[in-house]
Amino acid sequence: MNDVLDVALRLVIVFVAFLVLPLVVGQTEHKVMAHMQGRLGPMYAGGFHGWAQLVADGVKFAQKEDVVPADADRRVFQIAPAVALLPYLLVLLAIPVGPGDGAVGQVIDAGIFFVLAVMGVGVLGALMAGWASANKFSLLGGLRTAAQLLAYELPMLLAAASVAMAAGTVSLPGILDAFEWWWLPWQIVGAVVFFVAGLAELQRPPFDMPVADSEIIFGAYTEYTGLRFALFLLAEYAGIVVLCGLTTVLFLGGWHGPWGADGLGWVWTLLKTAVLAFIVIWLRVTYPRLREDQLQKLAWTTLVPLALAQIALTGIVKVAIN
Repeated sequence: MNDVLDVALRLVIVFVAFLVLPLVVGQTEHKVMAHMQGRLGPMYAGGFHGWAQLVADGVKFAQKEDVVPADADRRVFQIAPAVALLPYLLVLLAIPVGPGDGAVGQVIDAGIFFVLAVMGVGVLGALMAGWASANKFSLLGGLRTAAQLLAYELPMLLAAASVAMAAGTVSLPGILDAFEWWWLPWQIVGAVVFFVAGLAELQRPPFDMPVADSEIIFGAYTEYTGLRFALFLLAEYAGIVVLCGLTTVLFLGGWHGPWGADGLGWVWTLLKTAVLAFIVIWLRVTYPRLREDQLQKLAWTTLVPLALAQIALTGIVKVAIN
């Protein structure tokens, strides 16, 4: 009975984190962009530092009419937001935030394979939305999403494989147990490749070609309104949390603190994740959108060779220290 209650409690905590953390990232993005770009609206809505901006956005989405295009594939159109969002909840279940099995929703032996496979499923939500909308701009956005998935899934997987080689396991808690601080300079190339490829899969700027409003209105999401559109936005911010959390676990030591200060446990995980989320927002307001040819060139001529070089280096170091 105690085991059942323990599992139920962990699932509830993960679900609450899934609902809260993406909203915190979204609110933070409003504020950071307001400061960096001089946007006055998000700074004043509701009084002190614009605290009510997120509430106002939620009310706005809830009040809008849920419109389904007449020629759309209604069933696919309606379930696409859930397909885009729910995989990130499953990934959060597998991310350890602290030491011990009690700090993870569900211990999965092949954790790396699970999280990468499930994150790939999330991209299908955009493909479904683009195809089912009966809109040429939405279809074009969906095709761009497919191109990015094909291009950036490989370097992301290769970068994660280098960490698995270093740790000798594909279990996320196992990787953290094996983590050593001298891995940081050794695995830095893999960390950059993983993070950049993850941004591209999330379609975050400067890789937001599938939702390029200046070219294709809003891509696969053009025909969505109200709460269904809000679910796609929530999926984007949930994806940021998941990407930053995975980067923290795989490359930054997760709950391990510097100089042996591991006592804070899950606080270290949240702090590192928050710093990476800030970098994601910073990149949005700093770099312009890439062209489609630049996107493919970056993936196949830069990230894939770097990831392969990281794997080769990992193999050499493993042989040398053994």
